[in-house]
Order: sequence, then structure tokens, then C-alpha cells
Amino acid sequence: MNREERYTTGLKVLSEVDGEAGQRVVDSLADVSPELGHQVVAWAFGDMYARPELPPRDRQLVTLGVLAALGGCEIELDVHVNAALNVGLTATEVAEALLHTAVYAGVPRSINATLVAKKVFAERGLPPVNNLG
Repeated sequence: MNREERYTTGLKVLSEVDGEAGQRVVDSLADVSPELGHQVVAWAFGDMYARPELPPRDRQLVTLGVLAALGGCEIELDVHVNAALNVGLTATEVAEALLHTAVYAGVPRSINATLVAKKVFAERGLPPVNNLG
């Protein structure tokens, strides 16, 4: 695919996965680095997210784990918690994935990511999660 075809494919995937939240991130880059916005759409979504080897819900689980482990990615976590819900994960599955990150990334990063999820769940009017073992 050429540059424009990758971008067009990426916009379609971005819309399906992230909805308006993803587009807001791209739009926020327009006056400072439109090329970065283009690459997010064309490369991240047109090339990577469009690959058929993993379904969207699995890609979101991986993304949540990586963003939580990196730390300092609260803006992206907000977008991707919404995306995870958009592609079929439940609030309990999101919470459980973020709980699991505590083992490998540490409790503080797991807490930070979980508090982002809590905010998203509240914004979407989801009931509290009860994942007590």
C-alpha cells in the first residue's frame, strides 16, 4: 500500500477500535506534529492494528499491559481502556488485565492504570467491578 492507502486503512481501523477518542489524539497533534498524527493512523492502525493475526480484543489486552508497564501513559490508557470496551472486553476483564500487570510491572503502575480504568468506567456508567478472588 502507498502512504495514502495506509492512512485510509488506518482511519477505518482507528474509528472501529478507538472511536472518537483516537481521532481526538490525532487532532491534538495537528498543529504541533501533523506527521506524528499521520504515523499514528497509517503505521499504528493502518499497518499494525490491521494485521489479522490477532483479533482486536487481544491487541487491546497487549496494549493495556504495555501502557500500564511503561507508566506515564495515562492519556493513552484512557483511549485504550475505552477501545478495549469497544472491541468486546468487559470492565472485569480490563480490571483483571491491569491487576495482572502488578506482577510484572509493579504495584504503583498497576494502581495508576487501574485508576484510569476506574475513570473510564464511571464516564461510561459501568457498575463497579468485583474481582475479589
